[in-house]
Amino acid sequence: MDISLEYCRVFYHVARSGSITLAARQLCISQPAVSQAVKQLEEALKCRLFTRTSKGVYLTKEGEVLFGYVERGVDSILEGEKALKKMQDLDVGEIRIGASDMTLEFYLLSYLEAFHERYPNIKVIVSNAPTPKTMASLCQGKIDFGVVTTPAEFFEEVDLAPVREIHNVFVAGEKFLSLKGRRLGYKELERLPCIVLEGNTSTRTFTDAFLEERGVKLAPEFELATSDMVVQFASRNMGVGCVVEDFAKEKLRSGELFCLEFEEEMPGRQMCVATCPRNPVSPAGKRLLEMLGDERRTDTAGG
Repeated sequence: MDISLEYCRVFYHVARSGSITLAARQLCISQPAVSQAVKQLEEALKCRLFTRTSKGVYLTKEGEVLFGYVERGVDSILEGEKALKKMQDLDVGEIRIGASDMTLEFYLLSYLEAFHERYPNIKVIVSNAPTPKTMASLCQGKIDFGVVTTPAEFFEEVDLAPVREIHNVFVAGEKFLSLKGRRLGYKELERLPCIVLEGNTSTRTFTDAFLEERGVKLAPEFELATSDMVVQFASRNMGVGCVVEDFAKEKLRSGELFCLEFEEEMPGRQMCVATCPRNPVSPAGKRLLEMLGDERRTDTAGG
């Protein structure tokens, strides 16, 4: 026998309040609608659920048995509604984000700091991975959104919103001072000991593609997992390092490293917020995305 969940909800409120009138107020419906729902539920179950008196209504024995089950179910639903309301109000919840060391440090971290200050009860889970892995996680629904770097166009189902431009540079220490101030051709990199990131990163993919278009094929001396390590190796004169400029700024400013100059400048690429329209985003994730979007709109208006 199928019993309407709405009838059970009405039955619950009538039984708890002992009054058709109070139940109608609680449910924001008319008294006749409440009476009709109770009547239809009794007809469906073929038994009396309430005893009507001038002072209100009371559960019959059959009504008490039913209420014992309905109460647990409706209370669970109400608790679920409260929990969902807390998520929507950002009192609880979580965000799952994919980001690389670079996008986390040089873009996302400041927003996460502001978000955490405003919504301290939201759990933030950051999956630290290079762009290809972050994009794959996004397409699989494992994260709410990602902050990635181009090239990332091979994931057609993902929307990319540029947030800032970044530049790859080749940096070196004092052992290579003879190269400082010279306008080099990229072909000269083939005879230098080079330090690069591993091949599963957007930085390495972009650099290799750019050089190959110019007939240059690197045979790196070192392939490392992080940009920070590339900078450390270069500062110890172990070779010429290729990194996004942000990672080397402090050592460039101090003079410990310098940037190689080339006859042709390597074009910039984009740091982007990546979302997948077919994947649901948590309420907390939506709010953080709104904060990122507000900043992009401000930058556009100011520019």
